[in-house]
Amino acid sequence: MSLEELDTDLAAGVDHQVAMVMDLNKCIGCQTCTVGCKTTWTEREGTEYMYWNNVETRPGEGYPKDWEEKGGGWESPERSSVKNGALPGKEEYGEAWEFNYEEALSDPQNETLEPKGVDPEWGPNWDEDQGSGKHPNSQYFYLPRICNHCTHPTCVEACPRQAIYKRAEDGIVLVDQERCRGYRYCVEGCPYKKVYYNAAKKSSEKCIFCYPRLEGEGPDGEVSGPICAEECPTQLRLVGFLDDQDGPIYKLVEQYEVAIPLHPEYETAPNVFYIPPFDAPPQIDENGETTDIDRIPSSYLEELFGERVHEARETLRREREKVNRGGSSEVMDILTSKNPAQQYRLEVFDA
Repeated sequence: MSLEELDTDLAAGVDHQVAMVMDLNKCIGCQTCTVGCKTTWTEREGTEYMYWNNVETRPGEGYPKDWEEKGGGWESPERSSVKNGALPGKEEYGEAWEFNYEEALSDPQNETLEPKGVDPEWGPNWDEDQGSGKHPNSQYFYLPRICNHCTHPTCVEACPRQAIYKRAEDGIVLVDQERCRGYRYCVEGCPYKKVYYNAAKKSSEKCIFCYPRLEGEGPDGEVSGPICAEECPTQLRLVGFLDDQDGPIYKLVEQYEVAIPLHPEYETAPNVFYIPPFDAPPQIDENGETTDIDRIPSSYLEELFGERVHEARETLRREREKVNRGGSSEVMDILTSKNPAQQYRLEVFDA
C-alpha cells in the first residue's frame, strides 16, 4: 500500500495517526501495565472501578463482563449510523473492594487473601487463567486492551455535544471535560466498552494514550511511550505512527500484515493492533503424543480477529522458520528488538 492510499484511511483532519502493536505471544499476564495505568490515571474519586488498561484471560468474559455482547459499533453499509448499545451495569465492572492484606500477611492462622466486608460475585480478572479445554489440552492466552483510538470512532459520532474528538496532530481520541455532560451515549456506542462514566464528576473518561508523555512530559522531561508500554517487562508493545513507512507499526500492519485489529467487524478501524498467538504447543492425543491440531483453536482466534488471522499466523510461522534455518527476517527482528528507538518511534515526521 502506498502512502497516498494509506492517507485515505486516516480520519478527516488528522495529520498522522499514532498506533500501537501488541505481541500476544509475549504477554505473561503480570498486570504491570494495568497497575502502571491505574496508579497514573485512575486513582481519583469516581474512577475506582475504571481500568483504562486491562489484561483479560481468553477465552473468558472480559472487562466489563461480556462486553462483546453489549453492542455498539457502526451500522453497515458505509458506517451509516451508530448501533445502539447497552450500558454495562456496576456489577459487570465489579466492586473496587479492599483486601485483608494485613491479616493475610501477618497472621499465620489466617493466610487467605479475601475482600474485606463484602462478598463479591464478579470483578476484573475474576476468571483469570481459567481459559477452556481439559487437561492435557487446556489453553488460554492474555489479551491486553486499551482504547483503540479508532479511525472511525463511534464514541465521537454518538456524542450529541461533540465532547469527544480526535486530535489533529496524532489522532488520539479525547474527551473535552468542559463540554461533556455525562449522557453516556459514548459508552453505549463504543463496541469495545472502553469509555467510562465518572459519577463523581458526571462526565465520561477514557484512555488518553498518555499524550502528555508523547509531548515530552515523560520521565526526565523526555518524549516517551504510554505508561502501559513503558512498564511492560516483556516489551510486547510497539508505539509509533501508522503512516511512518520506515517505522515498525507500518511494517507490521501494512507491509507484512501480521498485526491485525480486534473485532474488525465493528468497523471502527482500530489503531491498536495485535500479533496473534502463533507459537502455542499443539494438542496432545490420548497416548500422550503431540498432534498437528492447534492448542488454541483457529476458529476462536477468527472470532476475535477476523479471517485475516489465519494468513497472519502463517506469515509469522514462515518468518520464524526462516530464522530457525539461519536466515533473516525483518518481521522477527522487529518483534524481538530491545532497541528503545524501535519500541517508541514517536517523532512527528514530514510525510
